Amino acid sequence: MAGDLSERLLKGVGKVVVGREKEARLLLVAFLAHGHVLLEGVPGISKTLLAKVFSSCMGLEFKRVQFTPDMMPLDIVGGFVFNLKSREFDFRKGPIFSNILLADEINRAPPKVQSALLEGMQERQVTIEGHTELLPEPFMVVATENPVEFHGVYPLPEGQLDRFMMKVVFEYPEGAVETEILRRNLNGIDLIPVEPVLSKEQIPKLFRDVNSVKVSDEILEYLSSLAKQTRTEERVILGASPRAIVHLVEAARAFAFLDGRDYVIPDDIKELAVPVLAHRIGLEQSAILKGTSPDTATIIREAMEKVRPPR
Repeated sequence: MAGDLSERLLKGVGKVVVGREKEARLLLVAFLAHGHVLLEGVPGISKTLLAKVFSSCMGLEFKRVQFTPDMMPLDIVGGFVFNLKSREFDFRKGPIFSNILLADEINRAPPKVQSALLEGMQERQVTIEGHTELLPEPFMVVATENPVEFHGVYPLPEGQLDRFMMKVVFEYPEGAVETEILRRNLNGIDLIPVEPVLSKEQIPKLFRDVNSVKVSDEILEYLSSLAKQTRTEERVILGASPRAIVHLVEAARAFAFLDGRDYVIPDDIKELAVPVLAHRIGLEQSAILKGTSPDTATIIREAMEKVRPPR
């Protein structure tokens, strides 16, 4: 079922989104691992479209919030509203109460709005004025952002970045892919119906199957050594946190499951290390200003070369 699920998802996404098979598969891995995903790229390269089509393929309740500079936290989580009939305050749920929440252009809202997502992302609940509401199960945040060099954006705080299981960077499409995008737009790609690839009732079993994937002690030691390597690198001031390594092993289990295995191998870790760890690494500022420090993805790749994987 695992390989078939991945194949059907990619086929469904490919009806609308061209050339984003890798990104779609990473979304599925994060979903099966109970994780959230941050999609980064310049405007107009299918970040929002992929999130919408992915939600349609999964057959789950989907809501979208367009983040803007004038947003308030209550626009996301909801709040108490006075009911004129009952003369009491009723809790009105915000868009966060959905299975998949698309936080579009999340870094265009001020930090206090971004932080409104933190409790929901970590604890799967929302607390307002002492009142706690559980979020639906499953729950996943798919956020999009423009690079920090763009006007009108706020950098996400480290604590919030650490709650995203993955950060997937979108590059410009290659020539042949872009030609196909133009061809499909002429035919109205947004009008193509996308059928769900599974039912909501099937999802709990998928989660159980992923949780049954075995992780050997050797793999755990390998992960621990990899985390330590990121923390001792002289060009790094913030290495991979324990939560980051937990996310990496959870994602690796989902990746192995989709690959038809009930055990994790070092190649699973290598495949996922950059999208899971790179956005959590903080580089030494003086090296950045001097232009002597590589990007965080390069730091992660170098760390993997220095740590010997188990055989």
